[in-house]
Amino acid sequence: MRPIRRDRAGPYDQGVSTPAAALGRYPQLLTAWVSGLPARRQQLLQDGALGVALAVVNVLSVLPYRAAQHPLGLAIALVTIQGVVLTGRRWHPVLVMLVIGAARVTYDQVGLLFAPFPLGVAIAYYTVMDRTGAIWRWIVTAVAVAGTAVALAAPGHNEPYDGITQGFILLTAGVAGVLTRANRASLAAAEGRAARAEAELDRQSARAAAQERAKIARELHDVVAHHVSLMAVQAEATASLLPGQPEKAQRSADIISDTARAALTELRRLLGVLRRPSEQLETTPSASLSELGGVLDQVREAGLEVDFDVRGNPARLAPGVDLTAFRIVQEALTNTIRHARSARATVILTHEPGYITVAVADSGPRRGPGLDGRAGSPLTGSGLGLAGIAERVASCGGQLSLGPTEAGGFSVSARLPVR
Repeated sequence: MRPIRRDRAGPYDQGVSTPAAALGRYPQLLTAWVSGLPARRQQLLQDGALGVALAVVNVLSVLPYRAAQHPLGLAIALVTIQGVVLTGRRWHPVLVMLVIGAARVTYDQVGLLFAPFPLGVAIAYYTVMDRTGAIWRWIVTAVAVAGTAVALAAPGHNEPYDGITQGFILLTAGVAGVLTRANRASLAAAEGRAARAEAELDRQSARAAAQERAKIARELHDVVAHHVSLMAVQAEATASLLPGQPEKAQRSADIISDTARAALTELRRLLGVLRRPSEQLETTPSASLSELGGVLDQVREAGLEVDFDVRGNPARLAPGVDLTAFRIVQEALTNTIRHARSARATVILTHEPGYITVAVADSGPRRGPGLDGRAGSPLTGSGLGLAGIAERVASCGGQLSLGPTEAGGFSVSARLPVR
């Protein structure tokens, strides 16, 4: 006969070695189960447990004197009511207070002796002071004082300490309720302030991020638009010069190569700013008017004649103003190459006390063949250049004016504070 094989583990093989250890897990499981319930059900269970526990304590305090209680059933019912109705104290505090107070006064008026300690009345009054409005608090307080006076007038309450004890219990419960209410209001106000502060911080962060994105977008647009426009112009020139004028075509190709390297250098500088702060970065200084000669040389090599004039006594410019003035000239000349295909442009820097005026104007579209003998066919653009100029000028607190000139060209003029 084959022996019976037991594959299933016994009750003590599941990580529990003794019955005592198994029983010790029940409070943990109960706590975990209660914690998983909605907040309202948790409160209901807590208040229900409190009410049942208080009812049991009241009944046990009366039973030793059952020989003096007539009728005993009424005494047990009244003390039980003073406990179990606390289950609904958070949702109907006034009603619960009235029911418990009525049961307490009835107990004293019927002549039942050895009344239990009035914990039910104290808890109910505490809840009223904690959970209700000012009007209800005053009404319930008046009713509680009147009920206490009626109860003390019943036989068996002839000692002065009875009134003192009852008054002290109500006063303590009331003060505790008021303090809890004030503390909850203070916490709610603090949470509200914290939420508003966090929301304001989020708004400021979002604004800062948006401004930084706009700044980066302007820089990328100015760098890419300028250099790519020059490369496009020279690429068209190279195509038109081959194979009849290889020397000039080679010159255009060299310009394209130099411009591409300059564009990559600028892009590396911008991308270096976007790297993590923890990295050791090597970035070149921001562009300024001192580098304007290189831009003028580039556009002149692209076929646009540029007249440059500086008026007044140059003053030291703030870095942001210096960069803005440089980008205005660069973008205006780039737009001239891309759209106007003018024969000539004029750049004027006017220095005056506290201000610098940057003015760029072109002579209007060239008649006949385009640059370097090419038919004029303006390059398409995104239209973001002028918007970027306007944003830069506004960020410096300057004034911008732009529009067509009498000669049929286009003029961009910005007056910027030096600081």
